Amino acid sequence: MLQKKTAGRKCGWLWGAGGAKLLRAPQRASQQGSASALPAGSPADQVLAMERGERNRNPTEVQMSQLVLPCHTNHRSELSIGQLLKWIDTTACLSAERHAGCPCVTASVDDIYFEHTISVGQVVNIKAKVNRAFNSSMEVGIQVSYEDLCSGKQWNVCKAYATFVAQGKATAKTKLKPLAPQTEEEKTEYSIAAERRRMRLAHTDTIKDLLTNSTTQTERENGDCNTVVPAEQTRVESVELVLPPHANHQGNTFGGQIMAWMENVATIAASRLCRAHPTLKTIEMFHFRGPSQVGDRLLLKAIVNNAFKNSMEVGVCVMAYRQEMEASRRHINSAFMTFVVLDPEGQPTTLPMVKPEAGDGERRYREASARKKIRLDRKYIISCDQTKVPLSVPWDQSNKVYLSYNNVSALKTLVAKTNWVLATEIDKVRMYTLEEDKYLSFRIEMTVCIDATPAFFLLSDLRQRHEWDRHYAAELVQQVDQDDMIYHVLSQAVSQENKPQDFVILASRRKPCDEGDPYVVAFRSVTLPTHPPNPEYTRGETMCSGFCIWQETAELTKVSYYNQATPGYLTYVTTNIAGLSSDFYATFKACERFLKKNKDIAIGLPNP
Repeated sequence: MLQKKTAGRKCGWLWGAGGAKLLRAPQRASQQGSASALPAGSPADQVLAMERGERNRNPTEVQMSQLVLPCHTNHRSELSIGQLLKWIDTTACLSAERHAGCPCVTASVDDIYFEHTISVGQVVNIKAKVNRAFNSSMEVGIQVSYEDLCSGKQWNVCKAYATFVAQGKATAKTKLKPLAPQTEEEKTEYSIAAERRRMRLAHTDTIKDLLTNSTTQTERENGDCNTVVPAEQTRVESVELVLPPHANHQGNTFGGQIMAWMENVATIAASRLCRAHPTLKTIEMFHFRGPSQVGDRLLLKAIVNNAFKNSMEVGVCVMAYRQEMEASRRHINSAFMTFVVLDPEGQPTTLPMVKPEAGDGERRYREASARKKIRLDRKYIISCDQTKVPLSVPWDQSNKVYLSYNNVSALKTLVAKTNWVLATEIDKVRMYTLEEDKYLSFRIEMTVCIDATPAFFLLSDLRQRHEWDRHYAAELVQQVDQDDMIYHVLSQAVSQENKPQDFVILASRRKPCDEGDPYVVAFRSVTLPTHPPNPEYTRGETMCSGFCIWQETAELTKVSYYNQATPGYLTYVTTNIAGLSSDFYATFKACERFLKKNKDIAIGLPNP
């Protein structure tokens, strides 16, 4: 059940779209009717509207609005990123503490990409809410925008994810209560939060693997630049004394305050390279290694690690100590920030080259190149809108974590959609459709008398799929790790070019993270140098498909298959929707028989 990427005819689904609109219209009318029961603009009307908004709001949501004053800005009358980081951390911390019911500390912050600068007189709006709570940590999602009070226009600045740890008495970790997402957006963020957590834990290993398994490019991109600056000339050291205003009610230094100090020294280091005023564009994912308290001295060190054609990476390290004569110092945090220098038209300028120091300087120089590639992979594969990512992304060792993340999160996003419409049902095999933009997605589900675990084992191995799906013949090309495999799939379905089709598929599988989560088996197309397109086949592609498996009772399991169809697959889908074909029904009945027949064999298989 894969689709081929081809140019297809424009198809209209008037009956499906119209039905969805008819279902939604009465809800809007009902809301308008209830609101009109009171005189418009009356105090009672305003109170009712406020109460309705409070009831619908996520209980962990915290909003902050700040008017940008001259004291918050730099020499260009733009909001200092350090000040913005303090506001972001404060808002996120309040959201985390609202859910935990106790003090929380910042544990880590994911990549932050700053899309716009903010000028004095404009308003910064920050919204934070807990996406998911794990044992003692929780992920908080933060959305930052700004508005111009004169025009009323608003712009997005950045989106960030931070991890906070709840601390009870005597700084002991506190077990958190689970979160119950309500809206489609909350359910999506809740589901994908587990994937982001998995990616954070693998971040350090990803860097090590890239440096070990690949030849890092150390040639300068801007070799035509004649200016070379020794890295030593960009070095900055600064000491900050942690005072009560810098700390929370437990005496721990605010993570946002530390980030602001780090941004300050990083900006100075970047300025020493370019002899201009740089603009911070990206802060890479980082972790707080330990806390600091009121009375600590924080030693901040920054240096330009590498300069590329239009950007430079600055590394910042933070050490903490109590007394000036103290020999041992605690490593609090390290971070990497990317700066650019903009010309009057807002375009990045060419930067001088960096001559690294011998030893550690050369190591940092090479690692900066590796991090640049990983940043591009993360931004390209993860941060982009799903519709902007090509169907087949080149797979390699350095981006395997992010492709796996994208694969599973795309399927979980599709699963969380709420406006599915039942299209047909035959003997308890149900087919649902979902129309969004240019995509038609479908979901087929059935209930099988089998435990979820063997169903997960059986459906995650594409080599066995030919036993119930006549379209498939799969060969395992690469066992990436315990949870990710790459298959070469041959399909006997004839394409428009009158050729059989083949696919290169990344299969990513996940066990439930918490009770109530499904087993997940996600598929997406990738490209491999070892398996280029074969002229005897038409290379097909799948954007988002896979299985979700829920244990409903001790004996019954719900199996759902999802597929986001591209134009080349629409004809196959529509004939089943219209009742002109029963291929889906026949295939899934065969799947049911396969699962029942092999459920005892699957129990003996090794854990995925």
